[in-house]
Amino acid sequence: MQRTPGTPLNDTASSHQAGTPDTPEPADTPSAGSPSSPAGHSWKWTVVFGGVGLLVLLLDQVTKAIALAQLTPGEPVNVVGSLLKFNLIRNSGAAFSLGAGYTPYIAAIQITVALGVVYLSRKLGSAGWAVAFGLLFGGAVGNILDRIFREPSPFHGHVVDFLQTPHWAIFNVADMAVTSAAVLLVIQTLRGIKLDGTREHRQ
Repeated sequence: MQRTPGTPLNDTASSHQAGTPDTPEPADTPSAGSPSSPAGHSWKWTVVFGGVGLLVLLLDQVTKAIALAQLTPGEPVNVVGSLLKFNLIRNSGAAFSLGAGYTPYIAAIQITVALGVVYLSRKLGSAGWAVAFGLLFGGAVGNILDRIFREPSPFHGHVVDFLQTPHWAIFNVADMAVTSAAVLLVIQTLRGIKLDGTREHRQ
């Protein structure tokens, strides 16, 4: 059929023939590959860290108060035969009574550890690391409070220990928490789980 002079050309065809490029559709911002913010995830594990730390600290201080009120130094009480005894002592040193006489320096080291744990807790991305950090923080602060506020003087205070098992030093809840934290940190490291929750790829 012959085209009359008033018949318009096809718009689409003419635009392609004229070489006009098609205008691309705008990309959807959320699906354009922008990383999601980890803020909510990070805060969740920070809350876990704080909750575990406060629970350990509370248990440590309450059990020490009960031990001081109910036990007499030098008079151990059998709890589970010879496997567990309540035996109240005051420890001026570190674990196994090492470092007696260096209480201020031990307190300074523990304060540094507690502050370091709080600083690193901002990067937590794993339940295991959060619980381990909470145990470590609660245990460290529990014994720090003893060294600062208990007799004989500030920063020279003796730590209250009252749990005794065979062939082991007398300890307290704070010591148990710190030891458990160390074991959990080793497990997380062996599993290849980093502080931020990512897994280390090993060849």
